[in-house]
Amino acid sequence: MEASPLRGERQTERSDGGEALTVVEIDDADPFDIPAKGASIDSLRRWRQTVLVLNASRRFRYTLDLKREEEKEKIRRKLRSSAQVIRAAFLFKEAGERHPPKPELQPPSLKRDFGIGEEQITPMTRDHNYSALQEYGGVKGLANLLKSNLEMGIKGDDSDVISRRNAFGSNTYPKKKGKSFWVFLWEACKDLTLVILMVAAALSLALGIKTEGIKEGWYDGGSIAFAVILVIVVTAISDYRQSLQFKQLNEEKENIHIEVIRNGKTINISIFDLVVGDVVPLKIGDQVPADGVLISGQSLAIDESSMTGESKIIYKDQRSPFLMSGCKVADGYGTMLVTAVGMKTEWGLLMASISEDNGEETPLQVRLNGAATMIGMVGLAVALAVLLVLLARYFLGKTTNPDGSVQYIKGQTGVKSIINAIIKIFTVAVTIVVVAVPEGLPLAVTLTLAYSMRKMMADKALVRRLSACETMGSATTICSDKTGTLTLNQMTVVQAYVGNEKVDAKNNPEIISEHVTNLLLEGIAQNSTGSVYEPEDGGNVEITGSPTEKAILGWGAELQMKFREIRKNSTIIHACPFNSEKKRSGVALHVDGSSVHIHWKGAAEIVLDLCTSYIDPAGVLHDLTRSVMERFRKHIEDMGSNSLRCVALAYKPLDLKKIPTEEDQRVNWPLPDDDLILLCILGMKDPCRPGVQEAVNLCIEAGVKVRMVTGDNLQTAIAIALECGILTQKDKNYDPEEVIEGKDFRTLSEEQRERKADKISVMARSSPNDKLLLVKALKKKGDVVAVTGDGTNDAPALHEADIGLAMGLQGTEVAKESSDIIILDDNFSSVVKVVRWGRSVYANIQKFIQFQLTVNVAALIINVVAAISSGNVPLNAVQLLWVNLIMDTLGALALATEPPTDNLMKMPPVGRREPLITNIMWRNLILQALFQVVVLLTLNFDGINILRLRHDSTAEANKIKNTFIFNTFVLCQIFNEFNARKPDEFNVFKGVVKNRLFVGIICMTVILQVVIIEFLGKFTSTVKLRWQLWLISIAIGFVSWPLAFVGKLIPVPKTPLSQLIRNCCLKSKKADKQEVAEQEGNSNQGLV
Repeated sequence: MEASPLRGERQTERSDGGEALTVVEIDDADPFDIPAKGASIDSLRRWRQTVLVLNASRRFRYTLDLKREEEKEKIRRKLRSSAQVIRAAFLFKEAGERHPPKPELQPPSLKRDFGIGEEQITPMTRDHNYSALQEYGGVKGLANLLKSNLEMGIKGDDSDVISRRNAFGSNTYPKKKGKSFWVFLWEACKDLTLVILMVAAALSLALGIKTEGIKEGWYDGGSIAFAVILVIVVTAISDYRQSLQFKQLNEEKENIHIEVIRNGKTINISIFDLVVGDVVPLKIGDQVPADGVLISGQSLAIDESSMTGESKIIYKDQRSPFLMSGCKVADGYGTMLVTAVGMKTEWGLLMASISEDNGEETPLQVRLNGAATMIGMVGLAVALAVLLVLLARYFLGKTTNPDGSVQYIKGQTGVKSIINAIIKIFTVAVTIVVVAVPEGLPLAVTLTLAYSMRKMMADKALVRRLSACETMGSATTICSDKTGTLTLNQMTVVQAYVGNEKVDAKNNPEIISEHVTNLLLEGIAQNSTGSVYEPEDGGNVEITGSPTEKAILGWGAELQMKFREIRKNSTIIHACPFNSEKKRSGVALHVDGSSVHIHWKGAAEIVLDLCTSYIDPAGVLHDLTRSVMERFRKHIEDMGSNSLRCVALAYKPLDLKKIPTEEDQRVNWPLPDDDLILLCILGMKDPCRPGVQEAVNLCIEAGVKVRMVTGDNLQTAIAIALECGILTQKDKNYDPEEVIEGKDFRTLSEEQRERKADKISVMARSSPNDKLLLVKALKKKGDVVAVTGDGTNDAPALHEADIGLAMGLQGTEVAKESSDIIILDDNFSSVVKVVRWGRSVYANIQKFIQFQLTVNVAALIINVVAAISSGNVPLNAVQLLWVNLIMDTLGALALATEPPTDNLMKMPPVGRREPLITNIMWRNLILQALFQVVVLLTLNFDGINILRLRHDSTAEANKIKNTFIFNTFVLCQIFNEFNARKPDEFNVFKGVVKNRLFVGIICMTVILQVVIIEFLGKFTSTVKLRWQLWLISIAIGFVSWPLAFVGKLIPVPKTPLSQLIRNCCLKSKKADKQEVAEQEGNSNQGLV
């Protein structure tokens, strides 16, 4: 098993560096109430100590291993320390030598395809040995030795990639093998109750064989042992399948894609396919995919906290060119030459040492552990009561055999018979514990999450954090980006103003003078992170980059731009990369002699404010007077109201003497942005996604408010919001309170922001910090907030939100690492699907709880009442184990994998503190359990008369009656399983055929039940039933359907049952206090 060398430290990385994770403390009163994000170690430890567990290895399989987390941190610190010590020693040695000695380059001992071997290049990269790099001829010389080209990259054909992989290794690191099926089988065997039952079965088997001989004596003990083994095997198979699903999802999560330049062309490849010699473009927000050397870069700042543990930003240049795998690009852009991959990097060694643990408890999982503990306590008390009653009745001579004879007579019954009877009684009590303690209840969450995560992948959503699935069901608001999420992110320039004239570059390019065209193309080609591939055979050009960059480069191509030629004619001296705060980017170009051009590109109104003049298509320079400025602003507003994104290009000539000569000085040199000359304003169309309006309306219907948070100007944002249905007022008379600009929102006080936040539907010209402020304000108001983001600066908002949704296509790696779910197609409709799945997780768990508790309550009451009244239980150990299998494993598989329905989006969001068992569930549960208890206890006490078995012998009649009770009980559960599918809908069969797993499990349960009754009587202590009795059993089970239908007509209060009980208790206490006060007042009056 191999894993990606990048994705690994999800939450840990954030805690390694300077930005500490926010830890949310919980109320000490309820150890089973943990937050969805940032739970403290103490709170995680507290609920583990409180929970009642019969099989710890199984119950805690998908929770965070706290001990292993501590070990991981120790390994991280150790590896980082050793790496820093080696590097510090090397630098100290180098600094002490004025003329560093020529490094001893190891001669190649074997014939190889490259001029340098892995044993030479890896130590150089790991130790950041600059002297060795210079000895090899710098970056260019190293590229020649690696048979790579700094501009064109490697050839990239299959033979080239294979030879590099053979020589330098692959970009993977070994990952620990997953647990085999036998490990799951062993873990299933560790269940305390099952172990006790196996011991009891062994004793029963030994006594039975000794007393009755091997032919007849092995049935009692053997049947219990077989039933236990069946439970263990089915449990292990279910758990193993679940683990395979998680394994598959993790592989998808780790397989990220990166850009490389091969044969002159920028292409996307899997990170696993990266090889030594590859040329990789880097931009803000990327992670360094392997160890390498910087080829060229502008203001390239690297955050090395993931490797060094210190949140210090390191600037990379030709004197400090070494880049470490796993670090993040904090600012700037550049290209790197890959020199080491996989296990030859420090990151690879680190990730292999701390192989990622997928354990993570979710709030719902922990709450279910609490519910299981509470139910288990009741079950244990009931089982103990049954054990004491049965033992007391046995030794008092109140227990009879099926033929009516007394089982125990003092002084006459043999020791073996007494021991055998005690074992049987003890076995029944332990089996009640197996049924009563819902060990599978918390694991049902994991099952439904695994199923949901797999299905969400098909719906273009990759879940990075389990609890996000649950939390999404509670989302009350979604703060969505515009570009690429609500729109298609397929931008094209549809309007262009050069100077004050509208131009058509495609059909009439000659309208623009050569001088202006050259300036435009110079700014477009050099002030861009995109690239243009121009085939030598004259084929179609291929443009890569962000959608905005592609649109502008495409417009440049219409002006006959020769991309490579323009880039060769000028040199970038300094660059100011684009970010969401400045909303513009700039470059300083050395054109010729002492001539320098400063080019700026960015949000139209922001760049326009920096201009003092403009150039017309003929190349004539004009002052930017107030009236002309207003005219330009009107153009921008008109384009914005037509849903166009507006970008302006401007430049400024500068003398070379005014630019710092030293590279160190240029790093912090602010690029001049005053007195700019406006070149053009471009209007880019980005159409709304098909179906986005329906998706927004679906959210509104579901009680989820959609808010647009965009960096675009106000007019563009309003136009798109109206088109998407986010602003819904007719005739465009939207409420001004719903629209705000980021600059206005950030100037409000905290209290004002909280009041304003609830009304906002559109926030335009927002910065990432504005988005963060909005998220905080909404959370304080009590909203459960989902936020979409794609940029590096969106990371704080994604982390702060209850659910962070990163964009898979345009999102940076930093944004993805801060997110909880990655939307693979960047589509808002996919976000809505995630909401559906989140609600489905909660709904499926509630279905399973209702079904399981009905079985629990009915089985316990029937056995307890029967045991106390008659000394015998109608459901024996083997039968209860079969019921447990139906209820626990098969029930979870059937109900926890129900697909989401449209009805889920017609209900309000699930409250975070909403009780797991709603009043509707209590109504359904009590009705069905009461029906089963009344019918089966009636049969238990008077079944011989009701079923007309008086003509049979007492022993035979009792066997038929008990078999009929067992059969009817199981069939009731099968019929009730359909009711559990739709707790609040009348049509329980709606969509049943779509869930093949449910139908398959029901069919399998029915077939096995028939086999048990008709063919396995010796094992289960049952007898064959006549067809008339089968029909009666089916008829009784069938009654649960009309009963459920009628039951749904009974209204239930909206206030949760627990709250009603609490209110009653408070009223009772208040009344008592009042009565005492009145009595005291009366006595005082009497004294007076």
